[in-house]
Amino acid sequence: MRPLLWLLVTGGFAALNFWTVSRGEDRGQDTVYSYEVLASAVIAYGILALVVYALTTGLDRREVLALRAPASWSRALGLAVAGAVAAVLGAAALLALTNAGDEQNLAPEDWDGSRAGAYAASFLAIVVIGPLVEELLYRGAGVGLFLPFGTPAAIGVTAIVFGFGHGLLLSLPALVWFGVVTGWLRVHTRSVYPAVVAHALFNAFGMIAPLVV
Repeated sequence: MRPLLWLLVTGGFAALNFWTVSRGEDRGQDTVYSYEVLASAVIAYGILALVVYALTTGLDRREVLALRAPASWSRALGLAVAGAVAAVLGAAALLALTNAGDEQNLAPEDWDGSRAGAYAASFLAIVVIGPLVEELLYRGAGVGLFLPFGTPAAIGVTAIVFGFGHGLLLSLPALVWFGVVTGWLRVHTRSVYPAVVAHALFNAFGMIAPLVV
């Protein structure tokens, strides 16, 4: 029943995000210059963290969530960096094909030093809190619960659900690709930590690159 519960929870989260995106106002680059990003992240990811805790109650969390150190940190970090690069390149190509642009409105167009504090708060939410909780939910609990059905199913199902979980149709192929890359990292290293690192690097690139390119 736990895989089904995971699907119900993440499916509901996806539906809520689609509804939110459909009703949301396009604020452009101002999105990351608002403390609302961090406030919303604390609430939303706090709830998702509780979901992960509830779904794994009674189980060996170290095993299910892959909360273990990789056999070799140097190799795992190298794979995480390579995975982040592959995710960025693949996502860029897919976003170009679908003409998605910055559908999530989280890439700043230029630097505004007068709102550096708000940008730092958004950076914390997007680069630290988001990757940690999302990886525990999808590559941790998701992959862990679906591994008994086979590795391809575990990676594929969680990648697709992760993609829909963002509520963005044009960016869906890029998000699913990202989910495949991080899912492979989690399974290949038998640890969720490299996936968290790759996710953080990917998001950091999206936050920083528009300011320097």
